[in-house]
Amino acid sequence: MFTTRLISGIVLVLIALVTVGSGGMILFATTVAISMIGLFELYRVMKIQRNVIGIAGYLTVVSYYGLLWFHGEQYMMLMSIAFLMILMTIYVFTFPKYKTEEVTVAFFGVFYVAVMLSYLYQVRVMADGKYLVWLIFLSSWGCDTCAYCVGMLIGRHKLAPVLSPKKSIEGAIGGVAGAALLGFLYATVFGASMAEVQNPQVACALACAIAAVISQIGDLAASAVKRNHAVKDYGHLIPGHGGILDRFDSMLFTAPAIFFAVTFLR
Repeated sequence: MFTTRLISGIVLVLIALVTVGSGGMILFATTVAISMIGLFELYRVMKIQRNVIGIAGYLTVVSYYGLLWFHGEQYMMLMSIAFLMILMTIYVFTFPKYKTEEVTVAFFGVFYVAVMLSYLYQVRVMADGKYLVWLIFLSSWGCDTCAYCVGMLIGRHKLAPVLSPKKSIEGAIGGVAGAALLGFLYATVFGASMAEVQNPQVACALACAIAAVISQIGDLAASAVKRNHAVKDYGHLIPGHGGILDRFDSMLFTAPAIFFAVTFLR
């Protein structure tokens, strides 16, 4: 199991290096694909992955990314309202075929998965994005690794005993501190190339610390959904890791966190 997980992890890192490093259409297409698969996994948990409200969700994701690609951000609120109206129309005219919870999660899923993950691409295209985008990975995967190590060494107090019995408060603090340190060290190496960031070391360290806190919430939120529906993994696409949402659950939160943190800290 460990070997499978390690190999999958290496493959994921290589894919990230190619897609995120390249940016542009390659990263955009990859982000769209991950969003669609992740949304399918979430809808599958709710058993709406192939019915009409699920299809409405997929089409909304395509519309959202179309607006993002063609710089139509001013129409995104209109898209959101139209999506809600479509869902409620389906709900009313097919009543009682769909439950309120199914309609709610169809709407929620588009924002939880697709919109939040889209900030991976949005960070990449912002000024200094080719450097700043890696803070998303440092604060997500770096926090996970540091939290695990610190938790194994000195973890005593449970962070969320029902959702994740192995996570500790000490590990959570260690994850945040480790992510901040990684951000600081990263900026020490690449900060001179960041033309739009006034104090790269401070900005990157703070951004990673903020994102690391939020990433742990994202991780626990994904676990809560699985617990509520008695699901072990969201899927089996990534050997040793589970599905897309099992691997990218924290990144759904760190991507927008880094975007807004950097926007205000630069």
